[in-house]
Amino acid sequence: AMSRIYSQLDVPLFLVCSFLNLTVLRKVLFVFLILVVCHPRSSSTLIPTEDTVHRVYNDRIPKMSFALKKAREKLALSATLSYGKLAGYRAEILHFFKDPGPVTPNNEQQHMQVGLDAGEYYQHIPDGILLVSEEGKVVGCGDAEEVLQLFKEHDLLVEDYRPKMLVPGFVDAHIHFPQMDMIGSYGEQLLEWLEKYTFPAEEKYSDAKYANEAAERFLNELLRSGTTTACTFCTVHETSVEALFSAAERRNMLMIAGKVMMDAEPFAPAALRQDAQEGYEACKRLIDKWHGRGRCLYAVTPRFAVTSSQKELNLAAKLLQEHEGVYMHTHMNENKAEMQFVRELHNVDNYIDVYDKAGLLGARSVLAHCVHMREEDWARMHATQACAAFCPTSNMFLGSGLFDLKSARRHKVRVGLGTDVGAGTSFCQLQTLNAAYKIEQLAGQPLDPLSALFLATLGTANALSLGHRIGNFEAGKEADFVLLDPHATPLLKHRFKTANTLSERLFLWCILGDDRSVFASYCLGVRRHLRQAPSA
Repeated sequence: AMSRIYSQLDVPLFLVCSFLNLTVLRKVLFVFLILVVCHPRSSSTLIPTEDTVHRVYNDRIPKMSFALKKAREKLALSATLSYGKLAGYRAEILHFFKDPGPVTPNNEQQHMQVGLDAGEYYQHIPDGILLVSEEGKVVGCGDAEEVLQLFKEHDLLVEDYRPKMLVPGFVDAHIHFPQMDMIGSYGEQLLEWLEKYTFPAEEKYSDAKYANEAAERFLNELLRSGTTTACTFCTVHETSVEALFSAAERRNMLMIAGKVMMDAEPFAPAALRQDAQEGYEACKRLIDKWHGRGRCLYAVTPRFAVTSSQKELNLAAKLLQEHEGVYMHTHMNENKAEMQFVRELHNVDNYIDVYDKAGLLGARSVLAHCVHMREEDWARMHATQACAAFCPTSNMFLGSGLFDLKSARRHKVRVGLGTDVGAGTSFCQLQTLNAAYKIEQLAGQPLDPLSALFLATLGTANALSLGHRIGNFEAGKEADFVLLDPHATPLLKHRFKTANTLSERLFLWCILGDDRSVFASYCLGVRRHLRQAPSA
């Protein structure tokens, strides 16, 4: 409440400093004294909200001198005293407010050495403490010594993770829960790979016991890799969705998932085909049970236009109309043979026209891959606010092609980072960023380290319309975070000795890091993974 009151007053800096040196009881009296002496800009009632500290940082701070900015940061932290029992996590802290953008000849020196204005793009605290409420919400973060001083008269339990770096949990825009069973399968391109490996693996998920065991493995692997939220395919079986959401609920993981819809011959195998109306009714049951329950969100999931009739796509759109807030998750323009197949089946010139005609494009539509794109495809995605899932390890593994991040940015299309396991070759977004860097390097537009980590966290959260809930450490957001270990491997430990800047160290994790770099993963402030010591 104090920061809310203060944000509406023009209080001189010397008063702020005096304020910060008073006891908690006297602070309250001091606030009322200021209210009597000063005139607030609005006569409305001053009611604190969850985003109080967020507004102090983002609306007020960028317009102030450095000294006043630091004073307000302290005042914002003082507001945390009203949150009740808190937990603290001490480490180097980094989180983003918006994309630092691509490296260009004009800003390369700025990106790689001095960094951008932290108040606008990101916050980096070399020795910080993240504060989390009992409800698993972010309260704020600040310099460790200042936080400890502020709470010296309070019972604040702090876990010390130094010299590790604390960042928001990774977000995966596109992955396949049942394909963990055939990751690393050899030697085919998309359509042949689906027939030879994917469809036989997915048939097994009609067995509830099998699906339940697989869901446990899948989510454990995500957490081990630092991913706390994912948008995932299940299979055509209701049992697969039940298994995944049940396991996610037990872990308090934020998950977007849905039952695959496939009704079209000749490509969809008989064992995985389902009548369009039956699939629609099954989706309704799952949405009614799971969407918005805990942290579970439902995605209407037609596999791709090759395996869906127009009737099924129309019914998928009907589900979106009937159920507010559900997602649509599918594939598009991944492989040239796939694209030709779609043109012949649906009698269209552009793949995207199939989804557009059915009414499947919108702000919660996730289109995986988007490799072979025309200008009109990008323009239509921008117009409908659909997002693209960039899946670099998968695109290279299947020989599908190279995603054009530069064009996506030029058309202002939201982009999320996806592993696309099992065609993707790693659950870990650090390895996915490794591949993303190489793809963009080939395109002459290397992905700089700051923009890369933004993409794996807040960038993908924004693409999935979840930026108001997760992705950084603004007050009131859900406390999903991971600890990255600079000494995870002998090689990383050696290279970190000579990495002098933040960007250099981030780049080492993007290129040399993997699941071993993830020391711990937290969901809603509860530790769900802790790396085990390597066996002798």
